[in-house]
Amino acid sequence: MPPALQALLDKAWEARRAAFGDAIEWVNPVRTAVLSVTGTACALGCAHCGGHYLKHMIPIDRWPEVAADEGVKSCLVSGGCDLRGRVPVAAHMDALTELAARFRLNLHLGLADEADVARLAALRPVVSFDLVADDATVREVYGLDRPAADFVSTYSLLRRYVRVVPHVCIGLRGGEPSGELEALQALARLGADAIIFIVFVPTPGTRYASRKPPALEKAVEVIARARLMFPETPIYLGCMRPRGAYREALDALAVRAGVNRIVVPSPRARGEAESLGLSAKWREECCAL
Repeated sequence: MPPALQALLDKAWEARRAAFGDAIEWVNPVRTAVLSVTGTACALGCAHCGGHYLKHMIPIDRWPEVAADEGVKSCLVSGGCDLRGRVPVAAHMDALTELAARFRLNLHLGLADEADVARLAALRPVVSFDLVADDATVREVYGLDRPAADFVSTYSLLRRYVRVVPHVCIGLRGGEPSGELEALQALARLGADAIIFIVFVPTPGTRYASRKPPALEKAVEVIARARLMFPETPIYLGCMRPRGAYREALDALAVRAGVNRIVVPSPRARGEAESLGLSAKWREECCAL
């Protein structure tokens, strides 16, 4: 590891320890049902996803089955985007109202309109929002003819109505730098209750299938810099990240970089936390909740 990165990790760890003590959380979200409001359809067919991750979600019209499942404690409601980058969640208010009466909701809305956000706010959801702060990344990944400023302004809009948890995808543009630090600077201006990092995963059948994940050292550097920029803000490592040896190394280094929560942590991360004297607690719902 380069000495400069090691020094950065040491500073990040000191900041994390000072603010949060010896606690860390592991997440296995088995109590959160994942529903799609569009089935497997998505008008954008983004370069990193191509609708692949919609295939394993429960269609929204099967919500009564979810409501009857005693093992479910919360719902993540997502779906594909329209050509403006919006997920049409608000079109399903009847189903969402029924679900909100039973469960906590985490919604993916995309570049939502204010009228829809205002309606959905009555359900008291958490909203997970992918914050992108680089124009070239927006064009290449999403194929949207919209500036990154629209993502920043949507995040600001959401904060006026609901609890919103920003997601920053490291290496979103096919493993290349994607405006991650600019996204963090926007969050520093606008505020964040928590920050979730995910990491680009090369996915078969997508336009980025042949790409590689971002360099491990670069990914860890982003997380460590975030910890120093936001010393008292919870920082999580979310479910979307590469598997195998990359994940083993990333998870352990993320502990060193000061994260508070990791979804399905690798054995190496759990060992690293133990060696650092951290006390771990397990959670069973989506990390944004």
